[in-house]
Amino acid sequence: MQPMTPAYVLAGIFLAVALYCGIDPFHHSPLYGFPDFIPHVIDVPDWSQVPDVKDAQNQLQKSEIKFLNQVQGPESVTFDPLGRGPYAGVADGRILFWDGESWKDFAYTSSNRSELCNWKPNPASYLKNEHICGRPLGLRFYKKTGDMYIADAYFGLMKVGPEGGLATLLTNEADGVPIGFANDLDIDDEGNVYFSDTSTKYQRRNFIQLVFSGDPTGRLLKYDPVTKETTVLVSGMQFPNGVSLSKDGSFLVFTEGPIGRVRKHWLKGEKAGTTELFAILPGHPDNLRTNEKGEFWVAIHCRRNMYVYLMSRYPMFRKFMLKLPIPASYQYKTYIGGRFHAMVVKYSPEGELLQILEDDQGKVVRAVSEVDEHDGKLWMGSVLMPFIAVYDLASST
Repeated sequence: MQPMTPAYVLAGIFLAVALYCGIDPFHHSPLYGFPDFIPHVIDVPDWSQVPDVKDAQNQLQKSEIKFLNQVQGPESVTFDPLGRGPYAGVADGRILFWDGESWKDFAYTSSNRSELCNWKPNPASYLKNEHICGRPLGLRFYKKTGDMYIADAYFGLMKVGPEGGLATLLTNEADGVPIGFANDLDIDDEGNVYFSDTSTKYQRRNFIQLVFSGDPTGRLLKYDPVTKETTVLVSGMQFPNGVSLSKDGSFLVFTEGPIGRVRKHWLKGEKAGTTELFAILPGHPDNLRTNEKGEFWVAIHCRRNMYVYLMSRYPMFRKFMLKLPIPASYQYKTYIGGRFHAMVVKYSPEGELLQILEDDQGKVVRAVSEVDEHDGKLWMGSVLMPFIAVYDLASST
């Protein structure tokens, strides 16, 4: 029997690897369990249109990390009409209130507070039971009543009174289609609630598959508190997320994560009911908030990179990569450029980029889901982190 040549050895290794990838015996592929996964083209802007401005001084590294391991995954951070707080929705389904000395339970979106919802070591540990315990994401107070409105990823749009407690459901469907992933919201002076339904196909616990699919079932919705009706303002979107009204209430802006842009939807005036581009972002956004000047702060998960650009343009290549037995956590790490990269950007009411603050090495802030300007400071929550970061705007150079 002749000894095997290097060519035979290489061929054998290649065959074994191909067989392993095709079978995926340990179910490592992010597409395992999703036989109807369909990748869509993501209409990302041309690379030349992407802003390349950077914060060379990494000013977010000056931030103070507060409440470390006291709040798990505080996606949204807000203050009540009296300036008290912060309030934060956390991964176990509760909404917490900082009374100046300690965190207090304020509200819940699910009546189920069993051991399934008990404290766990990190925000991702709660994913398995989020649909049972609830996952409050966007939070807003209606100043006229002091009621808190909540976008719960699984239950829909909810409300709780100024004293807190178990939130009540306002709506969980629009145009006969169930809300699959309520994400963020804002409220106008008349009490109308504008909110995003990120996907009618994928739930939040499957957000990796949702992001990688480019699923186009996202919607921008409006809830009328008088008629109790929920209407669709914009449909056919890919991961709509943050929602915020302009200071005068004439329009709102909302983010689209995989595309990396902010769009403007007119509510009043000659353009009422129409939607247009507001800004192309330097990265992939989450929530956005309006400050007292009418400017918009946008939280950015990560900068764009060429790998994601190509994956967006070529969906079958994306599906091929996702079918490989590489765990979703590693695929996501590649998506964000290999490491966490926190960024917040500020835009004028006209869509002009005014300021950018970064921690491009993720040394301090690491990740940001929302940034709320309050009393000269930026309060930054993250769905991925166990803390709230606070940046003093007086330290900006």
